[in-house]
Amino acid sequence: MVKVHKEGRRILFVTLLVLLALNLLLSHYNGVNVAFNRVFAGVSVVVFLTLLQFFRSPYRKLLTHEDLLLAPADGKVVVIEEVQETEYFQDARRQISVFMSPINVHITRNPVSGMVKYFKYHPGKYLLAWHPKSSTQNERTTVVVESDAGPLVLFRQIAGAMARRIVWYVNEGDEVSQGEEFGFIKFGSRVDVFVPLDADVKVQLGQKVKGGETVLCQFKG
Repeated sequence: MVKVHKEGRRILFVTLLVLLALNLLLSHYNGVNVAFNRVFAGVSVVVFLTLLQFFRSPYRKLLTHEDLLLAPADGKVVVIEEVQETEYFQDARRQISVFMSPINVHITRNPVSGMVKYFKYHPGKYLLAWHPKSSTQNERTTVVVESDAGPLVLFRQIAGAMARRIVWYVNEGDEVSQGEEFGFIKFGSRVDVFVPLDADVKVQLGQKVKGGETVLCQFKG
């Protein structure tokens, strides 16, 4: 079952009203050019359906286990590498990044259960989401959770070239549950996850993943 996400309801309602008004005006004032009116009506339907699929919120049968880290979003794995994380850990971590195309569901989900130890919103640029500097220069949020399994996990919502608004539902001190929504990225773009170097990565570059269902890695016992 698929429903419309709450972040899209107002946008969809306003878009529907505008498209209906434009089509009614064309029908009234441009009655002699029926072919154009029909084309415009068809384009209006396509635009509305495109927005509708973007804000869809499909049912997910969530997989939960404290020693597993789940995909925080739908999309494709575009980065798996060792990096220096400089905002919070100040040391080497394994980065796993999931890129969301415009046709993906853009809900972002908690990859682990635990306590939010750190949260910060960063205004920034709107570089293409796969640009190497997007993780540190684009509009983004950073969340660090002390997972129930023990390790601290950092994850970032990152806006892309199309995105202009990141929404989040968590703050420092919150208890979060694995698989539940922690935010939404409107019209973009990617989520980065930073885990300990000894975490056992379960995905490959280019692999398609589903938020709350696909296992990205497993923590060492």
